[in-house]
Amino acid sequence: MGNKLYVGNLAFSVTEESLNTKFTECGSVTSAKVITDRDSGRSKGFGFVEMSNDDEAQDAISKFDGQDFEGRNIKVNEAKPQAPRENRGGGYGGGRY
Repeated sequence: MGNKLYVGNLAFSVTEESLNTKFTECGSVTSAKVITDRDSGRSKGFGFVEMSNDDEAQDAISKFDGQDFEGRNIKVNEAKPQAPRENRGGGYGGGRY
């Protein structure tokens, strides 16, 4: 079990500060991040919380998964490792000789 958690179905009003405050109920939060759209800056409705150890992360999953947070029932589970991105080159029509 890892100590990084995926938190889904977040209300758009949730901030990194409110997410951090919520999860400190289960222990020490190393980081809390709400993912936002690069162009609009608006929340995408999910984020990640990193707890200081696995026991606190497991406690947070069992305590918060399916529970109401700012008007929405959030989904909390262990974050999966990010898939490597394909390198598609840099544009500029590369490869033409």
